[in-house]
Amino acid sequence: MALDFRSADAAFRAELGEHFSPAEIAELGLMIGQYIALGRLLVFAGGHQAACEIYVPEY
Repeated sequence: MALDFRSADAAFRAELGEHFSPAEIAELGLMIGQYIALGRLLVFAGGHQAACEIYVPEY
């Protein structure tokens, strides 16, 4: 989801549907997006250096 969200195909969505309800899938997507955004904000603000030890690739 972070790098190539369009790669999730119908088979993947069907597999998710075997384990989660549509509401749970929506909530999972929102939580994933929230944590991706928080991680990117920490890197942008430089907080990742003080908050915790995480891998940040150099681009």
